[in-house]
Amino acid sequence: MWIKLLLCGLVVAFCVLIGYVAGEKYRARRKFFAAFADLNERYLAELAYARKPLPAFLAGCPYKGDFQKVAQAAAQRAPLPKFAFLTKEEGEFLRNYVSMLGRGDCYSQSGFFSAQKDALEKSRTQAEHEAKTRGQLYLKLGFLAGLALIILML
Repeated sequence: MWIKLLLCGLVVAFCVLIGYVAGEKYRARRKFFAAFADLNERYLAELAYARKPLPAFLAGCPYKGDFQKVAQAAAQRAPLPKFAFLTKEEGEFLRNYVSMLGRGDCYSQSGFFSAQKDALEKSRTQAEHEAKTRGQLYLKLGFLAGLALIILML
């Protein structure tokens, strides 16, 4: 009897883990767009006040994970890495955004990056909403799949 209960608990835990892993794409997307919007805010402040060179500015950024790869590529003017969680349009938006970093005078850059602020905020809020809803959905589906497997096993 105890072995059956332990096995059932392990099956449910495994299925919930699979659901958690399936929702990781949306959590990574949320973190990416939060860091992207933060970079835009920091760069606008940088243009208004200190005006450090781009590699020095990006070296001081505290980003982690996927967005750190973007910041390093932008500082070195290297090709950007591709991310599975970005759509084709978002990837193009990212390439256009990074290509404009450090190009031109501060007035034209301020205008360009101020114009991008609304699009970044919209993407950030959309990514947060998707991460919340889809993350919970995958966890619930994992739990239900575990229960279905238990019913089939018994």
